[in-house]
Amino acid sequence: MNIKTLQRRDVGRLVLAGALLMGATVAFIQPARAADEAPDALVKRLSTDVLETIKADTSIKSGDVNKIMLLVDSKIMPNVNFQRMTASAVGPAWRQATPEQQKKLQDEFKTLLVRTYAGALDQVSDQTVTVRPFRGSPDDKEVLVRTEVKGRGDPVQLDYRLEKTPGQGAGWKVYNLNVLGVWLVDTYRTQFAQEINKNGIDGLITALAARNKGNVKG
Repeated sequence: MNIKTLQRRDVGRLVLAGALLMGATVAFIQPARAADEAPDALVKRLSTDVLETIKADTSIKSGDVNKIMLLVDSKIMPNVNFQRMTASAVGPAWRQATPEQQKKLQDEFKTLLVRTYAGALDQVSDQTVTVRPFRGSPDDKEVLVRTEVKGRGDPVQLDYRLEKTPGQGAGWKVYNLNVLGVWLVDTYRTQFAQEINKNGIDGLITALAARNKGNVKG
């Protein structure tokens, strides 16, 4: 399985995708505000918040995985539909996975994402985020918010797919991310499918765990 594929890309540019996806809720969000806020306004505010947080926190910039993981668990996961993200990356085999296997897949996938980007957070410096004109209506349940990250070098296209969730914890949640024209979930789906076809769900879990153990830092 070639789980390293994404890391072979220009990590210096992809790091912003991981940082903004996984750090999009470092700033505390009042529940009522999150529920009422328009998706483009939400993305703009959170993207700006996380960039400022990364710039100001030397331990995060240095790739302290333990600290990043604490932030992910306490601030980020409530605002990302990570089950949907993992299920989409795994593909049709997700429906055949047991609840225990699904939990393991989510845990290992989250760890993979954190460790993939942790080592490159020190490249975050003077970037700013611009949200492109938003085309959506109040009745939309799923939307696309397009942004551009500007700093050193060429601007980085960074787009979010969000869904509107009802009930407790209502509001917009991220479930996929596009950087430089590549959707993160789709990239992993191709890699995961190869491992599932060869060794099944347990084989994918084992491969992810092995990759994560080999990428330990902090």
